[in-house]
Amino acid sequence: MVLAGYCLAIVAGSLLGGSLPALVRMTHTRMQVIMSLVAGLMLGVALFHLLPHAISQIGGTHAVDKAIAWVMAGLILMLLLLRSFHFHQHDFSVEEDEHQHHNPARGAHPLSWLGIAFGLGLHTLIDGVALGASVLGEVAGGSAGLVGIGVFFAIFLHKPLDALSITSLMQAGGWGTAARIRANLAFALLCPLGALLFYWGAGQLGDNRELVAGAALAFSAGVFLCISLSDLLPEVHFHSHDKVKLTLSFLVGIVLAYALGWVEPDTAHILQTTQ
Repeated sequence: MVLAGYCLAIVAGSLLGGSLPALVRMTHTRMQVIMSLVAGLMLGVALFHLLPHAISQIGGTHAVDKAIAWVMAGLILMLLLLRSFHFHQHDFSVEEDEHQHHNPARGAHPLSWLGIAFGLGLHTLIDGVALGASVLGEVAGGSAGLVGIGVFFAIFLHKPLDALSITSLMQAGGWGTAARIRANLAFALLCPLGALLFYWGAGQLGDNRELVAGAALAFSAGVFLCISLSDLLPEVHFHSHDKVKLTLSFLVGIVLAYALGWVEPDTAHILQTTQ
């Protein structure tokens, strides 16, 4: 099953991201370039894939209005989560002499990772819903092949940054390797859990599954828009250095999101008119 393959890849990517502090020297510039790329990718996936898929699945004469209402709901919920838990602190890079960047994880409280982990846990479950809805919606529409590929790539490239946030704070708070591995594994499994539960649960709804999948896709588009525009981009472009490099990385992310449409099923964006 395509969804199972996506889930395994996301688990592997998330585990790798959480292990980065022990494997690679993550400099400030490298983190900023990655975040710019992911911001562009998530923005592109929201507008090129999730929203059109949602409108297609909802169908009917008021499909656009209904989809936009769900987009707004997703955006508002994610904004409230961001403001409540402050969990998208992605840049835990080491200092570079060139920029003298301050490492925000230094001096962290031993339990400061819990709030971030809780917020990111809710966030990653929503990502799982987005992935499950994307695959379910396209399968329900009669598509085959690489269904949900755009949403998968956005999540696959974003989850390592989230896992890195959790394990970096745990490391700064004095937690041992075994505890960080357990937390990293638990976090890595949340997105697949959300995806598989939604796919199975919505699949039991019979004729209503397209409508539910469409609403979930639109909701997820709002979540992706909020993350890219109100969280990742401001965090990246707050810095005055490497503007050209970061801008190009952002544009590459958007182009990649658009290009992923070339491997999507041809019927992915066909509007359903029977609902």
